[in-house]
Amino acid sequence: MTDTAVFIFIGLIAGPLLGGLVSGLDRIVTARLQSRIGPPLWQPFYDVVKLWGKEKTVVNVWQAFCAYCYVAATSIALVLFFLKSDLLLILFTQAVGAVFLVVGALASTSPFSQVGAHRELLQILSYEPLLVFVAVGIYLETGSFKIAGLDTWNEPLLMKLPFLFVVLGYALTIKLRKSPFDLSTSHHAHQELVKGLLTDYSGPFLALTEIGHWYETVLMLGFCSLFWANNWIAMMVLILTTYFLEVLIDNVSARMNWRWMLGYVWAMGLTLSVVNLIWLYVG
Repeated sequence: MTDTAVFIFIGLIAGPLLGGLVSGLDRIVTARLQSRIGPPLWQPFYDVVKLWGKEKTVVNVWQAFCAYCYVAATSIALVLFFLKSDLLLILFTQAVGAVFLVVGALASTSPFSQVGAHRELLQILSYEPLLVFVAVGIYLETGSFKIAGLDTWNEPLLMKLPFLFVVLGYALTIKLRKSPFDLSTSHHAHQELVKGLLTDYSGPFLALTEIGHWYETVLMLGFCSLFWANNWIAMMVLILTTYFLEVLIDNVSARMNWRWMLGYVWAMGLTLSVVNLIWLYVG
């Protein structure tokens, strides 16, 4: 019970703290790549605190309810990850949070919010099958969907699931809202005034969506860590390298339209997934 309480605490408290630090580091690296100084590391926390102090204004009550449900679902998914629970349960829980975020945007009559919500649905349609394939590949290699046994697994999963790690990279790019897949909303300057999915969120409710995104960021990086879970040093190197590549791709890529995203991600992601699964089955 003590260990469970500790993991719950880590998931609920340390999760968003790590997510905020990752967001701050993301901004600094992006600024350096663009020959700018950039904001301080703690800027994401300053932004959220400032939003908490603003007036609570929403289009309707349903929108506020969806913001709370989004944070609740993403935090529960991260707690389940730290508890080393079932991969499929974690994926379905985070998917519920993503759907509530879309429903909250659809509750508004703003055309920008509506377009952002539909694009977010297309993004969910793009990455969810890929995450399921990643979970299936881990199951075929380890014989279980449970995360608990991966830290004692003899061989890093990256050696047997290299293509599925690339597939996870596609999903990670979409979930982190990086170019070329930042269709529904983005932190970049070109979407600051019209922010798509989050256009009608403001004040504390916009802060909730940002905290929920921090939970999702840590969760997705946690999935990356599973591919080298038996060595902490190698795990950290893998996570840092992966995230740096995500930031680099974000800065050298232009945003594509939803048709290109859906066709490319499905064509490449599903092909690589099937090839890796056949490799596991034959081997």
